[in-house]
Amino acid sequence: MSTELRADKPAVDDPDHDQFHRDMLEAFKRQLPDPDPGETSEWIAALDDVYRTAGRERADFLLRKVLKRARQLRIGLPGLVQSRYINTISPEQEPAFPGDEQMEQRIRRIIRWNAALMVLRANQQSPGIGGHLSTYASSASLYEVGFNHFFRGKDDGSAGDQIFFQGHAAPGIYSRAFLEGSLTEAQLDHFRREVVRGQGLSSYPHPRLMPDFWEYPTVSMGLGPLSAIYQARFNRYLHARGLADTSASRVWAFTGDGEMDEPEAVGALALAGRERLDNLTFVVNCNLQRLDGPVRGNGKIIQELEALFIGAGWNVIKVIWAREWDALLAQDYDGALVDAMNETVDGEWQRYSVDTGAYIREHFFGREPRLLKMVEHLSDDDLRRLRRGGHDYRKVYAAYVTATQHRGQPTAILAKTVKGWTLGSGAEARNITHQMKKLSMDELRKFRDRIQLPISDRKLAEAAYFHPGPDSPEVKYMLERRAALGGCVPKRVLRAKPLSRPADKVFAEFAQGTGEKQAASTTMAFAKLLRNMVRDPEWGKRGSTRPSARSTSPWTPSSCSPTRRRLAGSSSKRGSPRRARWPRSRRRARATPRTVRSPCRSTSSTRCSSSARWTSSGRSATFAGADSCWARPPGARRSTARDCSTRTATLTCWRRLCPTCGATTRRSRTRSQPSCVKA
Repeated sequence: MSTELRADKPAVDDPDHDQFHRDMLEAFKRQLPDPDPGETSEWIAALDDVYRTAGRERADFLLRKVLKRARQLRIGLPGLVQSRYINTISPEQEPAFPGDEQMEQRIRRIIRWNAALMVLRANQQSPGIGGHLSTYASSASLYEVGFNHFFRGKDDGSAGDQIFFQGHAAPGIYSRAFLEGSLTEAQLDHFRREVVRGQGLSSYPHPRLMPDFWEYPTVSMGLGPLSAIYQARFNRYLHARGLADTSASRVWAFTGDGEMDEPEAVGALALAGRERLDNLTFVVNCNLQRLDGPVRGNGKIIQELEALFIGAGWNVIKVIWAREWDALLAQDYDGALVDAMNETVDGEWQRYSVDTGAYIREHFFGREPRLLKMVEHLSDDDLRRLRRGGHDYRKVYAAYVTATQHRGQPTAILAKTVKGWTLGSGAEARNITHQMKKLSMDELRKFRDRIQLPISDRKLAEAAYFHPGPDSPEVKYMLERRAALGGCVPKRVLRAKPLSRPADKVFAEFAQGTGEKQAASTTMAFAKLLRNMVRDPEWGKRGSTRPSARSTSPWTPSSCSPTRRRLAGSSSKRGSPRRARWPRSRRRARATPRTVRSPCRSTSSTRCSSSARWTSSGRSATFAGADSCWARPPGARRSTARDCSTRTATLTCWRRLCPTCGATTRRSRTRSQPSCVKA
């Protein structure tokens, strides 16, 4: 039977067509044997019965439950590249929020105000100087949950966290530093006017312009995500080589959904997944808008990004709906609400963000009588107050907790927000929002009233900043939270240690030259220099001759036991050996191959003439015998006890020396043999 679909057949994703099931079966290869066809038929028949009696929605629900259970049992079945358009974490799975939510809301509102006023005042003093009002307005909750509960500072002497802030959100970071006392009002008034070093604030994060504040440059767009991935990988390198304790450091990268279209933003995603960088967290602010319009007006950017990250080996957490939607989703027994969410494209969601509750009732919930009945107890104002998940402190906190506890993969948090949130109807979710630099007096008054700040109309006319005072409960709360997490961030801390100069013999051969007999290239000279430096006692430990660590260091300072992972380059499948990479200090190069034979120790009545051979040549050694190939360094001891009657072999393999105490670790394995191979 052909394994390809015929050209005249309908698409296999049309479940309403009569040939749907037949075409699906013909589309799959039947090269794998079925050990129990009867049981398989029963499962297929059960699914067909559910589809006929309960419909497609129920069949979809059951299959997703089965896939979820398969992942819980660690069967190894890969998950779907896209999930439904709802939160990844259900309400019953959310951890309790540990902070004072009302206090943190007041702090967040003050920061919102000062961030907006900073851009507004800068453009009043110097028209056209630029700045961004709406980016931080949409992502304030994403940052504040991190500042109050997750971002670790460096004041305690640790490496702390590395945070790559989204460039356009810089006014919000300056505003928080102003409340903490790190920046003055005069510095805020010099936003984007850093002509005098130390007095102005740079447009975007850059340590060259503000060497005591910013740690990493994140603009142009795409630079932050790319740098964050390699920072997380470098942290693993530092820890694996014992150069710095970065085991508790986490790298955070804040980016936008439009920024994820940049080649630099996605270029290294596969590297992070392949290296299993679970010390890395991406927070993507999905406000559905880019510089001049929608990101995916007729599509769904969150679904697209989910497939992208999952395909690259990432863990994905979606934060789409705030707590106000939980009660509605709990009533959605037949899936009508989830179907409506799945079918609505981003352009329509943007319209719902700016229109009235009556419009939302008619065009979103009005498409299905079941949906109208679901919200009949809600007023139009209640429908307008159905927030997006990225503005809900509890939802964001739950996502951050889950991301920091996840092991074996980097995590991407896709948080849905509204661009220009709280800035008023003239700014929220409008296509012009990103280009807005000023607010009218009426818009400023509505903004003040919405975030409920005690600012008089006289101060409002002056466009004044608001600071509650250094002894206010808000500032004390902020500083207490930062003290508990290791100090304020961002703050650039220099702890450079002087390095000893390599020995003179490292450079000696280059002074002599190669003579006329050998032509030398720059690459050859550089490679020889690296070789000599790796051999240097002080500099060699900084080289990459040891197996690269992926999720953990091969040796920990507190224990002499190696971690339970395979050597880099070794094979995990029987019959597919690959050479392992060993430290240069453990290699013994030989001019000619050496074969070591161990006699058969058969316990059966008829002795066989089988033998086990270790063959070594150059840098590696491979055991050529019936009990598979195990890589080991030449000269290491190995004992083989073979029983031809039971056809088993017990292997004791030398592994490596602990660099701390010099102890040797051995490993034994017994495996059955299909036959006794004779020499």
